[in-house]
Amino acid sequence: MPESKDHPHGSGSTLEVLLAFLRLGLTSFGGPVAHLGYFRADIVERRRWLDEASYADIVALCQFLPGPASSQTAVSLGILRAGLPGGLAAWAGFSLPSALALIAFGYGVDAVGDLSQAAWLHGLKIVAVAVVAQAVWNMARNLCPDRERATIAVGAALLVLAMPSAVGQMGAIAIGALIGWGLFRDTAVRPQAHLGFTIKRSVAVGALIAFVLLLVGLPVASTTGIHVVQMVDAFYRSGALVFGGGHVVLPLLQAAVVPPGWLDNNAFLAGYGAAQAVPGPLFTFAAYLGTVMRPSPNGVLGGLICLVAIYLPTFLLLVGVLPFWDGLRQRAGIQAALRGVSAAVVGLLLAALYTPVWTSAINGPRDFAVGITAFLALQLWKVPPWLVVIAGAVVTEALSLVSL
Repeated sequence: MPESKDHPHGSGSTLEVLLAFLRLGLTSFGGPVAHLGYFRADIVERRRWLDEASYADIVALCQFLPGPASSQTAVSLGILRAGLPGGLAAWAGFSLPSALALIAFGYGVDAVGDLSQAAWLHGLKIVAVAVVAQAVWNMARNLCPDRERATIAVGAALLVLAMPSAVGQMGAIAIGALIGWGLFRDTAVRPQAHLGFTIKRSVAVGALIAFVLLLVGLPVASTTGIHVVQMVDAFYRSGALVFGGGHVVLPLLQAAVVPPGWLDNNAFLAGYGAAQAVPGPLFTFAAYLGTVMRPSPNGVLGGLICLVAIYLPTFLLLVGVLPFWDGLRQRAGIQAALRGVSAAVVGLLLAALYTPVWTSAINGPRDFAVGITAFLALQLWKVPPWLVVIAGAVVTEALSLVSL
């Protein structure tokens, strides 16, 4: 599908991007894979900021880079729409609602208690099943239109299910790229919409240098014993060295903050339960940790420091890579490889639809009934996702009360 003339790349305002991703940040429950489904429904289908293939290319790139894939996708879409200010606006809109909620939870952690068993939270997980199923269904129709790419998708899903780790995900994408390069090199080159990331290459190179210097320099600086430097170092490295994002970062954060005595393991697990109850990216869990850690800085200031530190590698990497990515994806060989990569991305979503999305949400016929109804509302009745999210939480809570 060619780029929409109504919404050319780079033509949007920062406020437009902020409002779009603020709505997503308030309603995108269910983890990183579900977030990609919400983005696709709102940004690709409804707003038409870019076409399906371009969106798949961006998702594929973000799966390769270390850091939180859904947040990286959000920032990339914001940069695409309104330049670097748009990227910051997309991050703020998508991340700050959950970050502020978790900072508030940090102040009232003892009063709020454990949220992990709440029925309404389980309803949000069920709706996430429908959102991911819709994304897999529609992306498969567009990106796997023939038996070769459908086979790549299923093979990628099988590999990721057999190797449920970042290695399996990256391996599936790499194998998809090799198969695509071998199968589709001799086919006609598809017309590609220029993504047009408005970042100078000198700025991109500077960002990559800064990424490496901070990764190497912060551990050295932290030997001074200055606590705030040690905080920034711990959270920067967690954001820079994790592949797959989301739950994968939890053991790194736990190892960074519990052994030094910055907080105890019970406080860590209480915050993790709260993070499951808020929309948006799990990386905002860093804001909670910064709020409750000892010694100072903590509170709001500590939360914001840790939030910025864990996301800084994401910004530096994206600013460094995106200007070169658009040129690479125009080449015939790269396009052939990307056909295989796009199919593999569908496979990753298909595997995630089963685990953890389905296995953590569908526990019986009642859950299945709510999930299939949510899918029907999204796919056929075109009900807005935010409304389906609210309805899923309300219905599941009501059903739990009836069954008591």
